[in-house]
Amino acid sequence: MQADFFAKKRRNSFIYFALLIFLTWGAITVTEYDVIKGFTSIPKAVEWTFSNFYPNEKAMTKLPDILKTLVETVLVSIAATTVAALFALLCAILGSNTTGINGIFSSFSRAVAALFRNIDVAAWSMILLFSFGQNVLTGYFALFFGTFGFLTRAFMESIDEVSQSSVEALRATGAGYFPIIFQSVIPASMPQLLSWILFMVETNIRHATLIGILTGTGIGFLFSLYYKSLNYSSASLVVIVIVAAILIIEYISNYVRRVIL
Repeated sequence: MQADFFAKKRRNSFIYFALLIFLTWGAITVTEYDVIKGFTSIPKAVEWTFSNFYPNEKAMTKLPDILKTLVETVLVSIAATTVAALFALLCAILGSNTTGINGIFSSFSRAVAALFRNIDVAAWSMILLFSFGQNVLTGYFALFFGTFGFLTRAFMESIDEVSQSSVEALRATGAGYFPIIFQSVIPASMPQLLSWILFMVETNIRHATLIGILTGTGIGFLFSLYYKSLNYSSASLVVIVIVAAILIIEYISNYVRRVIL
């Protein structure tokens, strides 16, 4: 029996790798990609990066403007995440199996969450550009919609993981719907909800860079502006500042998670 199991596992692995190789070969053929040229160009790319893509003294004079734009981007990301979290919590409560009012509300909430979650923030940016143009509001709503869809699904799962014992105990005492929500469900799931919010803050700061390139705002636009004007030193400084900001925020987020969990 065990031999048959391992034989089946090896067969499935072989089929998977064979399919992967076939798809890779097909993609190379369709795109006419030169694999040898691609690998041999890596040393030249690395050499160019170390020769051109580094901040110099002139680029350092732009650091105040870069930091100011970075702060704006971070604040927009945090604002979009926190506001989306409030709407996501309401939608998750209605859609959760633990707190849902009825099947109609639950199905509707899950459908809305699936719709917003499966549209990437970059796609949201391009969609919203037609309505709001290239401004901060476009980036804000793109982050908001993407975050809303993801957090609604994550909050639903977190609420459904809450122990039913406390909910049933409150129902046995005659507690109404809202006391059960605010005295049992939300307090019990709050650490996990906060963890998801912190995760989305980190993610949205990364997404905001790409969105800025598309919407012409924030730190992403600044990088695009420097890069397209061949000011590689300033563009590299933008990259360094973004990476440093992400690492700092991730450290703070992990510390907060350790405290609340």
